[in-house]
Amino acid sequence: MTPDQEWQVILVLWGTKYPVSDVSHLIATIRAQSNPAPARVVLLTDHIRDGLDPDVIQRQMPEFFLRPEFRGSGCQAKLCIFEEGLVPPDMPAIFVDIDTVVFGNLARLLGGMANRKTVAILQSALLPFSSFARFLHRVTLGQRYARGNSSIVVFHPAECTHIARRFRELEAQHGPNGVRPMIADERFMSWANQPNMRAIPRRMAVKLPTEFMLPWRWLILRRASLPWVRKRWNGLIAVTLPGIEVKGEALLALADGAEIVDRKGRRLIWSEAALGPVKMQLENYYRILQANKDAPQ
Repeated sequence: MTPDQEWQVILVLWGTKYPVSDVSHLIATIRAQSNPAPARVVLLTDHIRDGLDPDVIQRQMPEFFLRPEFRGSGCQAKLCIFEEGLVPPDMPAIFVDIDTVVFGNLARLLGGMANRKTVAILQSALLPFSSFARFLHRVTLGQRYARGNSSIVVFHPAECTHIARRFRELEAQHGPNGVRPMIADERFMSWANQPNMRAIPRRMAVKLPTEFMLPWRWLILRRASLPWVRKRWNGLIAVTLPGIEVKGEALLALADGAEIVDRKGRRLIWSEAALGPVKMQLENYYRILQANKDAPQ
């Protein structure tokens, strides 16, 4: 698919973790940075949200996906993006987590779709999406397969309804998490659509913990000093934060060189030496967000 065709942004929101101001800021940033801008923004939500731009289409998430067991750490509720009839099927879509920071032209991600059946997500597991992974998936009858991270998902809604349908079928047969791929949304979409899964290139988008956090301070700084790594970081379109452990606006309060350690022992060093140009881009994004929140209504 070409990055100059009409496309739509899909967001999913339930509960109270993210205020409407965060959603509005993300939408405004995507629209301002993308060329072409998205023709449509669709918010899939547990209830209609007040305060959003009126041209944002809000659609109620199916009650099936709002069950408590699907709104936990596995985030199976996000599989509703593939539910037939929920997302308009007339153009390709890019789903982004609300804790994603967009720096550039998100429409460029459409260029990574081999065809309308492609689902592209961030690569996260050791086994990459590849012909070998697809072969392994076939010969092991689905026991082995490549998987990724669903913070960003590029797909065509008209061609992917089988993913949500298959999840519903397996839940009816085996119950929640009755089959191992069902334990997380990214595992399930990777498994159910393995023949057509692709990786979003790391030169375009990354998840912050995967790309910037390591257990060893010396290795973080050494890697960040490599010129080809810096060049790649300088061209990033989007970075997704991990949410609870690294909150975007909380980064603004950190002293230069301060560290955050997550539950896996990985360190985030809040400095230009460790993050390169991404530090300033994150600061700019969250400063504008904070200023919008502080502005008189």
